[in-house]
Amino acid sequence: MERPYTAVLIIPTGIGATIGGYAGDAIPLARVMSQVCDRLITHPNVLNGASLYWNISNSYYVEGYGLDKFASGEWGLRPVRSNRIGVILDKAIEPDLMLRHLQTVDGARATLGLNIVDSIVTDTSLGVEIGVSASGVSWGTICNPDSLLRAAAKLVTTEKVEAIAVVGRFPDSIEGERGEKYRQGKGVDPVAGAEAVISHLLVRTFKIPCAHAPALATSPPELDLSPLAAAEEIGYTYMPSVLVGLSRAPQFITSEKNKSLPGDIWVEEIDAVISPAGACGSSLLMSLSQKQCQIVTVTGNETLITVPAASLGIKATQVSSYLEAIGVLAAHKAGVDPQALLRE
Repeated sequence: MERPYTAVLIIPTGIGATIGGYAGDAIPLARVMSQVCDRLITHPNVLNGASLYWNISNSYYVEGYGLDKFASGEWGLRPVRSNRIGVILDKAIEPDLMLRHLQTVDGARATLGLNIVDSIVTDTSLGVEIGVSASGVSWGTICNPDSLLRAAAKLVTTEKVEAIAVVGRFPDSIEGERGEKYRQGKGVDPVAGAEAVISHLLVRTFKIPCAHAPALATSPPELDLSPLAAAEEIGYTYMPSVLVGLSRAPQFITSEKNKSLPGDIWVEEIDAVISPAGACGSSLLMSLSQKQCQIVTVTGNETLITVPAASLGIKATQVSSYLEAIGVLAAHKAGVDPQALLRE
């Protein structure tokens, strides 16, 4: 019996990716790619679509820091049927907006049957700050990480949660020029950098799945709204896709003694990784380049950073589009050299 064909799809957040730079706009890609893989490992930036989501049964929703540890061989992934989810809400969220998020939790329980065991409010405001670097890449931080860690510790120790969703109140300053360009389909996701900081902190500390949904003030409808930004404008919260993703996110295996369970996934089982051609400097890709896996880079997914595989000495198959990349995966899975399908 052949082992499952396993691919990793990565599109880093906050770098202005042509595909994957908006909430959920890479979901169609993941849906198609999952059809040529037995297992597709990817991350929240690919699968989160704010109020919209799609259940891809053979996909694995893995936060970025966890993916890095998995690619390095330090952690493994253990698929689950469901997770006990806890929700952390930033104390800075206004009462009306807080109510909307609590109602979203109730709706996810009643409509989707998700096991959300508790929602707690941080003991002080998280103090989310955001910005954009000179290169245009999104960055961010939180002023009170201890408050976030205390809330998470309570959920983990008292409620025994297995995954955590965080809702931080983001500054309304993003509603300026940057926010306007983003809604017109021309900018960089202004919240991505801070979101990554929040989820990385919790995954590193508690070693369980985590994802973030920003709390933002609602804005009036726009006639010239880009379809790419529409998923983020149709609801009051970004939580639905996050809760769905966390409900079946694989648990992290952080000890060698747990390697024996059937179904566990380790880096040695990765057959291929797919990345934007200019975003090859991640620790994940550097780690996987040392393994026996096919690396496919896509020039058609342009980003604000330019770190190609060749500049790092990484051997990769470069293609122009994700449609072509999917063809490469299909050939690789079949054991066929893609060059055999080409003619001069």
